[in-house]
Amino acid sequence: MLNILIYSLGAIVVAWIVTDLFHNRGSLVFNIIVGLIGVFLAGYFLTPYFHVPTINAAVNLKTSLVTLLGVVVLLLVFNFSRGSRHKW
Repeated sequence: MLNILIYSLGAIVVAWIVTDLFHNRGSLVFNIIVGLIGVFLAGYFLTPYFHVPTINAAVNLKTSLVTLLGVVVLLLVFNFSRGSRHKW
């Protein structure tokens, strides 16, 4: 139960950061929902690849960056599939 809470808090923080990166304040709720999915996918697929623990094992810079990477990649896929392209 605590793992789900840690993943949820991590997803909210990462989604807020990604919303600032994309300069798209209108879809914060969507980014949080996709952030939740991205955090779980990053924990499952990216942490073994980068040899870092999941965010519920240790909250540090490495796990935060891997989690951020997972959410950014997933949000990019969703945004490009919806047809909205952001200027970087």
